[in-house]
Amino acid sequence: MRRILSLLAGLSLLPCLLTQAALAQSPAPLLPAPPAIAAKSWVLLDFNTGQTLLSRDPDLRIEPASLTKVMTAWLVFDALKQKRITLDQAVPVSDRAWKAEGSRTFIEPRKPVTVDELLKGMIVQSGNDATIALAELVAGSEEAFADLMNRQAGRLGLGGTHFVNATGLPDPRHYSTARDLGVLASALIRDFPGFFPLYSLREYRYNNITQYNRNLLLGRDPTVDGLKTGFHESAGYCLIATAKREPRRLLSVVLGTASEQARAQESQKLLNYGFQFYETVRLYQKGQAVARLPVYKGARDELRAGFMDDFHMSVPRGMADRIKANLTSLQPLLAPVAAGQKVGTLSITLDGKPVGDYPVVALEAMGVANIFGRAWDSLRLWFK
Repeated sequence: MRRILSLLAGLSLLPCLLTQAALAQSPAPLLPAPPAIAAKSWVLLDFNTGQTLLSRDPDLRIEPASLTKVMTAWLVFDALKQKRITLDQAVPVSDRAWKAEGSRTFIEPRKPVTVDELLKGMIVQSGNDATIALAELVAGSEEAFADLMNRQAGRLGLGGTHFVNATGLPDPRHYSTARDLGVLASALIRDFPGFFPLYSLREYRYNNITQYNRNLLLGRDPTVDGLKTGFHESAGYCLIATAKREPRRLLSVVLGTASEQARAQESQKLLNYGFQFYETVRLYQKGQAVARLPVYKGARDELRAGFMDDFHMSVPRGMADRIKANLTSLQPLLAPVAAGQKVGTLSITLDGKPVGDYPVVALEAMGVANIFGRAWDSLRLWFK
């Protein structure tokens, strides 16, 4: 049996939220339509809430070109975090890396190069030679590295993605989607905040050659601090861009535009619209009880359920009073219950339209009752 509890989202936290009767009388705010984006597919994400704010064909399979290197970077950063490699480690340059086609950092087989130099060459210059050298260092070969890439894609739930190389050079078996790339970029920012500043570097000089970051938004919008460009004739011009305007961070993925200027312009449109016409509201505080749920065979009759961290949601500006939530609790809930254990699901709607389902957890542990309490609740459950 499942017990459903209906409540206004944030009722105990946001007493100013309107009642259902008042909602019927409150007109929706007038907001401009989202901008037209000249791209094959695109998505705008709120990094802090994980919500998709706007999108078009987000699950369309495309060639990710050098956006592939976001996954390559994730795996290299992870190897650094696990201390399998170090930033000052000298890396041998294979003939395969040296002869890589496309963008280059101009590494050479007989010239020492460090992991730090290779990372900057891959991130700032999008060097395919630096990328292959890193892949070979981490996994022994680019083929073995591609296997690691696909395994990590599976862990992140990137169902529309498959990799066959570390660079993004064209291959019919190498593809991704705007949605997946947004999730991947968000994971990189979240998992490796110490390395993320590399994506804001405007230029990098190696082997007496200075090359510039192709993310034009780094010079146009001071709030943009990353992330990665991509281009190939068959893929078009692509850009993952992210900006932080306190306290919010948004991330856009724009795929298949017509030019380097266009990918920057279209990305800027999305970021500006998201910051101007969406807001992030806190529905519940960390540790705040969303509900008190009945527990059988427990030391107490009920426990507090909610979220272990502050629960935020992004909504169009002026729409926060139209958020509603239904809590579906897992019943019968039997002791023992561990703190942090899932005990229900909060289904959020905005103006009557589904937004998402979010797990609600026990905010406290619940031990078992004595033998008499357990026997009594067993009898209650039998009749129930």
